[in-house]
Amino acid sequence: MSRLLTMKDVWIEGRSDESWNPIINGIDLHLDKGEVLGLIGESGAGKSTMGLAAMGFCRDGVRISKGSVEFEGIDLLKASAAKKRALLGKRIAYVAQSAAASFNPAHRIIDQHTEGPVQHGVMSKSESERDAMELYAKLRLPDPEQIGFRYPHQVSGGQLQRAMTAMAMSCRPDLIIFDEPTTALDVTTQIEVLASIRDIVEQFGTAAIYITHDLAVVAQMADRIKVLLKGDEVETADTRTMLSSPKEDYTKSLWAVRDFVRPAKPAVHTSATPVVSVQGVTAAYGKVDVLNEVSFDIHEGRTVAVVGESGSGKSTTARCITGLLPPRQGVIEFDGVALPADYRKRNKAQLRQAQMIYQMADTALNPRKTIGEIIGRPVEFYMGLKGREKRRRVEELLDEIELPADQYIDRLPSELSGGQKQRIGIARALAAEPKFIICDEVTSALDQLVAEGILKLLARLQDELHLSYMFITHDLATVKSIADEVVVMKDGEVVEQGPKAQMFQPPHHPYTDLLLSSVPEMDPDWLSTLLAERGIDNIGDAAVNKMSYNGTQSKGC
Repeated sequence: MSRLLTMKDVWIEGRSDESWNPIINGIDLHLDKGEVLGLIGESGAGKSTMGLAAMGFCRDGVRISKGSVEFEGIDLLKASAAKKRALLGKRIAYVAQSAAASFNPAHRIIDQHTEGPVQHGVMSKSESERDAMELYAKLRLPDPEQIGFRYPHQVSGGQLQRAMTAMAMSCRPDLIIFDEPTTALDVTTQIEVLASIRDIVEQFGTAAIYITHDLAVVAQMADRIKVLLKGDEVETADTRTMLSSPKEDYTKSLWAVRDFVRPAKPAVHTSATPVVSVQGVTAAYGKVDVLNEVSFDIHEGRTVAVVGESGSGKSTTARCITGLLPPRQGVIEFDGVALPADYRKRNKAQLRQAQMIYQMADTALNPRKTIGEIIGRPVEFYMGLKGREKRRRVEELLDEIELPADQYIDRLPSELSGGQKQRIGIARALAAEPKFIICDEVTSALDQLVAEGILKLLARLQDELHLSYMFITHDLATVKSIADEVVVMKDGEVVEQGPKAQMFQPPHHPYTDLLLSSVPEMDPDWLSTLLAERGIDNIGDAAVNKMSYNGTQSKGC
């Protein structure tokens, strides 16, 4: 293989007030054509900063103070703006972690897809549109010939992430930076996306830097793995060596995370009134039904995990519970009393009792407001507190989420890590003093060490405040960690539900069995073995064949 990318003695600094502080401390990195390098480490390790530097790019307030970044002999740090524009998007592409924050909401998906190939002279607009549809099919997007003509808000988060991956592949680049590209995907969709990415790399000799906090995923994708910690390189080795015999204690600690499992709670008495009861809910977007007679209960102090692939109806059910999407049929009860279907008809007490923590804290927090203002708004709205009493309550909430008030209350969201932002989202939900909280993929964007801390925090708060959780997730490891009951959804219907212990023991519903068998394992051969077991000889055809289980188009969001 010939060398494609060489980064030597790279030092990167971030500006804070009037000083520059180190982010990356003299790291070397090289990549050959067709090779995949995995970058792993906890939040704040410098993974994304290093990935962006491989493109000769830094975010605002960040600079490369020393070192060189050469792409096939071109020094990207010294290249002219015109030279870099000719490379970026065409020969070097980037897949961001948050597709929702990266797409322009005012333009259709396919128009944003075709912009790069057209501007770089790779294809005409009509050719690029046809190619987009082929890529959408490979990435198992539903209705690939039409989905591109939707706006970003009209597709689910997982579908939008796949559309971004297709967009990065549109010019068949030599190098792609994948920054957590499967974070928003359910396990079944993740398999097909991983298979398609790996197929593209093999077919076109594309090199990739694969940034992830999911160790089992990086095991399937990377030829080599580089571990980072607080801007320093911990160790680098080929994937099999790294998995079987890591040298450093920090690497070994990454391999051992996610051992947190809550003790099983006793069964709920059959006469107990649920905090939330979803009864025969059918809902539609326009004339198309996306939920069909969904029913389940959530009792006090318990966590019900709602799992299923992207488009199964998990988040749509949450929208019905909160009144954002009034059901066409069925009832939502709170403490045995039916709630008005439309949130605008609910009183303040009814609104206060059901709160939500969102998946992407980056887009859920107002970037122009301080942490004190973000948490203080629901404190004032629901509890009527102002002035010193309001600030005192905000300080108490920050202490509850283990962020010292004197250090964080006056910061902006941009000054916090991903895990800290998610804790702010939790505090904002707690500010209303609810009985019930919907946790919508709250750990999917976090590295495994930080995610474990969030799960422990939520468990402690549940025990102390007697909270009930609806935990929407595609991460079955999270389900094992925190759930009391599990509801499995597919195509807008509940296909199976029951206590956690029962759900993880056979026999399963075929779809539940599919979900369980699709959880990646720390074995570099796991993906290839799974594809072979499912009768898929050509990895690239995985999406087109729909892996034998997707008999109908997903309907929910």
